[in-house]
Amino acid sequence: MTGEAAMDGPVRSIVIVGGGTAGWMAATYLARRLGHLRPDITVIESAAIGTVGVGEATVPAIRDFLAAIELGEPEVLRETGGTIKYGIRFDGWKREGHRFFHPFGLYGVAARGVAFHHYWLKMRAAGDATPLSDYCLATQLAERGLFLPPSDRPANDLGVFNFAVHFDASKFAALLRRLAVANNVRHIDARIDAVERDGDDGRVAAVTLDDGRRVAGDLWIDCSGFRSLLLGEALGVPYVDWRHWLPCDRAIAIPCAAADGPTTPFTVATARAAGWQWRIPLRHRVGNGYVYCSDHVDDDAAERALLASLEGEPLAAPNRLRFTTGHRARFWEKNVVALGLASGFLEPLESTSISLIQSGLERFVALFPDKDVDPRLAATYNRQSVLEFERLRDFLLLHYWSNRRVGEPFWDRMRALAPTEGLQIKLDAWRAGGEFVRNEWDTFQDPSWLSMYAGFDDLPARHSPLADQVSERDLADSLSRMRAAIAGTLGHAEPHDAFLARTVGA
Repeated sequence: MTGEAAMDGPVRSIVIVGGGTAGWMAATYLARRLGHLRPDITVIESAAIGTVGVGEATVPAIRDFLAAIELGEPEVLRETGGTIKYGIRFDGWKREGHRFFHPFGLYGVAARGVAFHHYWLKMRAAGDATPLSDYCLATQLAERGLFLPPSDRPANDLGVFNFAVHFDASKFAALLRRLAVANNVRHIDARIDAVERDGDDGRVAAVTLDDGRRVAGDLWIDCSGFRSLLLGEALGVPYVDWRHWLPCDRAIAIPCAAADGPTTPFTVATARAAGWQWRIPLRHRVGNGYVYCSDHVDDDAAERALLASLEGEPLAAPNRLRFTTGHRARFWEKNVVALGLASGFLEPLESTSISLIQSGLERFVALFPDKDVDPRLAATYNRQSVLEFERLRDFLLLHYWSNRRVGEPFWDRMRALAPTEGLQIKLDAWRAGGEFVRNEWDTFQDPSWLSMYAGFDDLPARHSPLADQVSERDLADSLSRMRAAIAGTLGHAEPHDAFLARTVGA
């Protein structure tokens, strides 16, 4: 059989290199979505090689992933020590003692073709100091420690919100592994010793394992972590370094016992001298970590600062991580697609690591190739992936660039950065007219950007003239009724811990 003939026809085998969250998300998703094609799916991972395993927070897209693989949310919460997440509270990012919330929900109700925030800006200019957060149901649920499931048919925008989950990443990967194996995914526990490439076009043909076995495949999913065994090492795809814009390059993670009190349904990101600290509440512990820039603090000092801030007894040794923010120049090369850390890394400030795995899988299935792997499909995938990373980079940069922690070297440095072109375009439209620029492959939409602008008090000098269709008197009455409607809805919610106890027996 000629090489050309051998490449004709459908994909018969997919090999996933690496387990962890990325590998087992890929295995379960591909087994479900491609089940009618009946490809052989194999995951190769070595129990001797650890995973990063500190990703504990998600965004609401995780609910779509769980639905796609037919995994119930109660089971995930029960098996992973999970809790609910309505958003992220940012403590100290503007200045010490200041905090604001990025919710998974809308603000207010638009009227007469005018976005709600223009009405809020109008009343603010008239002396109404009511914070924007009072018009968001998700924020109010989070601040009060309540749970309410989103309505399938909300009466208006006041009822539009969503939630994500916090979970133990290692337990989540184990749950996915069991599901994948039950769906006929082959699991090989071994270390890869060598990668074999086709002599004609250089694609990956097979790998040799440490026990001498040879595993061949038509398509390869690289989930090998920062090493990027296939895409980076074997195929030599270079890395695009973004440390100029996002210079944090270290993290220390450690779980601790939770302090007494209710389990909060949100993540906390607290500004520190050389970066920020996360707090992620699980039912059996609290996840903590310090993301920092090594130019401004050494590893030992960062570890001491993290340990000193824990609310309870440490439950493990500190886990030190090193990373470079950025991405591989191409995410799909020949017959290899990289997911997770093998494709790139954006610090966990907005909990996007798992959602990037998910969106990568969705794009890959939408563009699923034949065995010959048409390069135009890879080019489309790569363009979309780069755009997604760039849009997220700009959103993360906004968090740092907007700070007003004057006199602190790290924060002064971040504030002095020139925004990227994409971020500057968004800032100009917002500051000039309170308008949002919407880009292809934006992960975070208008309400998220609004939460940042309002949280940092970076507001336009004027509201839209279209908001003057409504008088201040009528507007004040309308906004009062919105707040009352939210308060009434909160009466139907239950305490977060009561929901967990009722749902998973916590």
